[in-house]
Amino acid sequence: MGLMDRAVGGHKHHHIQLHDLRNELVSKLAPFSGLILTIILVIFFLIRYYLFETLLLPYFYPRTFALLNERNRRGFVNHHLAGAAKILLFIWTAYPFCAVAFGSATFNTPLHKGSFVTMGDAMLVASHIFVAMYLVELLYRSQLSIVAVFHHVGACVIAESAVAISLNSVREKDATIEFVLCFFWGAFDVIAEFWPHVTIILYRIYPTSHFFLSKIFRAAFFSTLCGTIIETIVVMWLFGSLWERWTIPFKVVTPMLHVVFSAAQVWGSWNFWKMWQREKKTLLGEGEKTEVIEKEEGRAAVTTSSSL
Repeated sequence: MGLMDRAVGGHKHHHIQLHDLRNELVSKLAPFSGLILTIILVIFFLIRYYLFETLLLPYFYPRTFALLNERNRRGFVNHHLAGAAKILLFIWTAYPFCAVAFGSATFNTPLHKGSFVTMGDAMLVASHIFVAMYLVELLYRSQLSIVAVFHHVGACVIAESAVAISLNSVREKDATIEFVLCFFWGAFDVIAEFWPHVTIILYRIYPTSHFFLSKIFRAAFFSTLCGTIIETIVVMWLFGSLWERWTIPFKVVTPMLHVVFSAAQVWGSWNFWKMWQREKKTLLGEGEKTEVIEKEEGRAAVTTSSSL
């Protein structure tokens, strides 16, 4: 029996499109969000300080870690921390997110058969991990661009607001779809923005490998730019298809927030483009220098041969 037949037949476990998700509490753990976020932030601190800064990074990159100044060292540590967090988020969230957004699951569906943990529980914890990742960067990094600050603050506030309004899902009729829409934003952030972390880490490890750096900066530029374009198409399509379910505030605020997020991503793409062009110029300069040296060596060889 096809999906349409099951929907018409009124079966209990029919296929649920995103716009058919009913408004409900995201998770029974939502009232404890403050405690969950606090625990995650403490775990982030322990991993950063005792695992990355004290043990792993000095061991695997002894020379690089020792030569970095304080500002760059904090960025180096944060890129490892954020990269690891995004890998965890992808593994932890991919199944429940896809099951709720595209499948027949709801927030109250067990994560697996017989489990007391629900899809909503897993997504709630993932949302707090996402927020904690950006809070750590805001508090730990020595220097951030104003665009990055707006992006991180906006992401944290929106993600936590989506959880908060689900506590009053009876009155907030767009609570559920707002929460799921945040995961579409987060999914693109986790996937498309993972490569830049790897790029900056490699940049710190191999600062003089200009040919290699030009390749990874080019890859980072195209990956972030394409990710932003695809994200905008998908999110705005979802936003438009769910238009009748949004309240007036969200009809106004959501596009504005997306502009802020996209601006931060485009800003990152622009920076990677500049770094790519800088490495290309460095390579061109080295090529010209090498050509001059080879010509001088050739002349010297001719002179020596003539004298002999």
